[in-house]
Amino acid sequence: MSVSYNEEEYEGEIEKWNEVLIHGSPEGLKSLAKLLIEIAELNQENVDDEYLPVGAREHYYLRPGFELSRSSVGVIVGRLDAKGTRAFHEGYIPK
Repeated sequence: MSVSYNEEEYEGEIEKWNEVLIHGSPEGLKSLAKLLIEIAELNQENVDDEYLPVGAREHYYLRPGFELSRSSVGVIVGRLDAKGTRAFHEGYIPK
């Protein structure tokens, strides 16, 4: 996983955008899919408060050189809804 920083000039205007690139072998992509399904199906309410307090969100940190290739950047994959409140992050902007 990497981040691509893009810039393009068109008719004198410069447009900038970023993209997250997710590439992997078939096995790696299946592993990511399995992780996404696992976190999506997790019932956060059943996780002991010692491990996931009310108001927290389950998440996994994928690290370069461990879960990801050494050429990747670190990635946090997590739930948007908080345990106990189902509240979303303050910075969340819906479609």
